[in-house]
Amino acid sequence: MTKIGVLSDTHGFVDSKIVKFFANCDEIWHAGDFGNIQIADSLKKIKPLRGVHGNIDNTEVRISYNKHNHFRCEDLNIWLTHIGGYPGNYSRHVNPKIFQVKPDIFVCGHSHILKVIYDKTINCLHINPGAAGNSGLHTVKTAIRFCIDKKDIKDLEILEIKRNG
Repeated sequence: MTKIGVLSDTHGFVDSKIVKFFANCDEIWHAGDFGNIQIADSLKKIKPLRGVHGNIDNTEVRISYNKHNHFRCEDLNIWLTHIGGYPGNYSRHVNPKIFQVKPDIFVCGHSHILKVIYDKTINCLHINPGAAGNSGLHTVKTAIRFCIDKKDIKDLEILEIKRNG
């Protein structure tokens, strides 16, 4: 069993409550807009990190992290990207390839809106962890953690932190 912590849109800031929330995770997945390479480096010190660059990330982040990250975790195919859209309205950055690849889990960020949706058309769990940083219109910082046990996705939990100012 692999315990995963998922976040996005840190924009140069990671709350210590999120670090604590990920303490028992085996991996951290970041769906883009790190804000700077130091955020990626600090997350890598906590747990192994898988990530992608986002639209605000600079050259240093873009050199270290691709636009898309396809990988396996346990017995599942994962697709991690920043701008992905939602079931029924996937972004041009992933459409039509998502219907060919048919990942088991599709993780994206960008919208700053936390959503977990099952896409019946491709049998895929779509996850947008919302925004974990202090920049943007969101009033609550969010992150997600869950377990993958071979082909099973379970024990999904959401962390919400009221944003100050």
